[in-house]
Amino acid sequence: MTGRMGRAAGVCAALGVLWWATVRLAWAGIGCEDWGCLVPAVGVVVLISLGLFAWSARALERVGVRPGRRVALVATGVLVAFRLAGESLPSWTSSSAHAVTAALTFGGAGA
Repeated sequence: MTGRMGRAAGVCAALGVLWWATVRLAWAGIGCEDWGCLVPAVGVVVLISLGLFAWSARALERVGVRPGRRVALVATGVLVAFRLAGESLPSWTSSSAHAVTAALTFGGAGA
């Protein structure tokens, strides 16, 4: 049980850093300076998030966390709850703090 939780947390933490990096790259690539590009930018973030969550089920299955689809769905629900709770907390200016936060949040959700 502990090994399964550890593997799930590790995979989700790695996927959290991957999500953070790809969203940052996509946001920088779009170069959103005004409100006109907000809808396409948010759409790209949503597509990246959905793709990563779909792929996370397969990644969890590969490391022996079964059923991967159910674990991925539960982790997604926990991430939404963490995100809503995080809206009330102050934001950091450091990029590395955001990467660590993403890894810890995704890892906690996976566990």
